Amino acid sequence: MTAPTLSPLTTPAPHPRPATTWADLITAVQDTGQYPTRAEAERITRIVLSALGGHVTGDERVALAQALPEEAARLVAAHIPVTRPLTAPEFVDRTAARIEGATPATARWDVSSVLCALPPLLGDALVDDILRQLPPGYALLFGRAELGAGARPGSAGPAGE
Repeated sequence: MTAPTLSPLTTPAPHPRPATTWADLITAVQDTGQYPTRAEAERITRIVLSALGGHVTGDERVALAQALPEEAARLVAAHIPVTRPLTAPEFVDRTAARIEGATPATARWDVSSVLCALPPLLGDALVDDILRQLPPGYALLFGRAELGAGARPGSAGPAGE
């Protein structure tokens, strides 16, 4: 008896694309960030996802790209991973430099508007994996409480919850 061989017809199919489209993602960012136009929401989304792409590596980077709509996945995958991940404030500052007319406050808003739109697409487990890989401070940009080794109970959350 011989072992079955795999032919091109029996190889596994590539990972299916998510049901969420690029247009859905832009709508979510527009709603989250309260941007007046889709064009502005799309411009900010492109800048932030491109920046994020260099900071997520390994299996998490692959899973992130697989969970995003194809156009968003290309933005994430297009950047070579950085050798030293930026702190959350450095990430916001670097992103601000790419957004015309941005201030530190508007850049934080823009980054959070995009990153807060991602968890419903990615799921909690993948967001947790990504946050474990990034330096402290990124959880707040994803709209989550920063719970780490130094976190005090009751001190996390926007209202001190």
